Amino acid sequence: MLTSPSDPIVFQRRESEARSYCRGFDAVFAKAAGSELIDADGNRYIDFLAGCSSLNYGHNDPDMKTALIDHIAGDGIAHGLDLHTDTKARFLAALETHILEPREMDHKVMFTGPTGANAVEAAMKLARKVTGRTNVISFTNGFHGVTMGALAATGNKYHRGGAGMTLNGVTRMPFDGYLGADFDTSTLLEKMLSDPSSGVDAPAAIILETVQGEGGLNAARPEWIRKVAALAKEHGALLIIDDIQAGCGRAGDFFSFDGMGITPDIITMAKSISGFGLPMALMLVRPEHDIFGPAEHNGTFRGNTHAFVTARIAIEKFWADDNFRDQLAEKERMIVAALAAIAEMVPGATLKGRGLMRGVDVGSGELASEICSRAYQEGLVIETSGPKDEVVKILAPITTPDTLLRKGLNLLLNAVYDSSVNIKIAAE
Repeated sequence: MLTSPSDPIVFQRRESEARSYCRGFDAVFAKAAGSELIDADGNRYIDFLAGCSSLNYGHNDPDMKTALIDHIAGDGIAHGLDLHTDTKARFLAALETHILEPREMDHKVMFTGPTGANAVEAAMKLARKVTGRTNVISFTNGFHGVTMGALAATGNKYHRGGAGMTLNGVTRMPFDGYLGADFDTSTLLEKMLSDPSSGVDAPAAIILETVQGEGGLNAARPEWIRKVAALAKEHGALLIIDDIQAGCGRAGDFFSFDGMGITPDIITMAKSISGFGLPMALMLVRPEHDIFGPAEHNGTFRGNTHAFVTARIAIEKFWADDNFRDQLAEKERMIVAALAAIAEMVPGATLKGRGLMRGVDVGSGELASEICSRAYQEGLVIETSGPKDEVVKILAPITTPDTLLRKGLNLLLNAVYDSSVNIKIAAE
């Protein structure tokens, strides 16, 4: 029996060993607003995790919250399968008006099951149906989900080990920078696709994240992305951009590939597309590839009527003009400056990422974990990423007020200083 709201014993007693984030952040959180979490004892924490980029606009945005409450209080539809609803119509109109049309994107919108992995599954299935091929090319350190198809495209050994069976249908190629700054891995991809004896089957799709979130904030150069897009087109493969974590402003604009001069065949989105942390995922697909039959890929919870309400507000509130983008650019400069100071404190540390999807590689998972632990003790929730958890990753809500962002960055700087000294003393 729970003796106190702040007593975590019930989680240890009843929750599965698969629980993850709560192992590093053991508070019992009770409230949240903007960029802060509040635990059951009233302690406040600055949130630099933001639901792993599911809360780009912060917790409980007041305009989204009001719209959602009004919808529920007015007996608005809660679950509608894929029926026509007024909330879906308004969301699609907002997406069309403020996101797709300004970019001259003719993509159709397919609502999948509510997770990013389901959107990836749908994208890979569709590419295989369109092309009649089975092979999908993905990249080292890519993370696309942990359901079986998406997991096949995921590089992480730990997650792949949970499959319990062989993962097929994917050829792995080196991501930009994987073989060093002086080696353009797109030339290797070009050679492998052009050589009929390379052993690489003609691909149905090439799937990539422009910034690899879980893989260590590896940001591909625009010229590399353009080359891969051109190779996909040349070899009859669909280009899938996985914007599940890097999209919705996280990498500096609504799409992480904005301004790069490419038009993906398929774009997968989830996490912050709902605007409010509600489960929602979708796939944007060029009309000529929109060939699934009715319910050929479906899910009882495809779409999310409540999420349509908040997603529309997010688009209309933040993406209707360019002022918001200018604010993101200023926050990016603040974050980069803080990370540069950290890099000076840790020998060999390097900056990673793009936009507001930033971090610093401190060289070891031990040090990165120590930094995040010390930051948490001082009231900052922040996590690691990378193949060895060696990157301290900032995913603060992109709406974080400047004063609170500076405070959080200062807490991180202090944690880095304390952790660096502690690790050095331990080594001696």
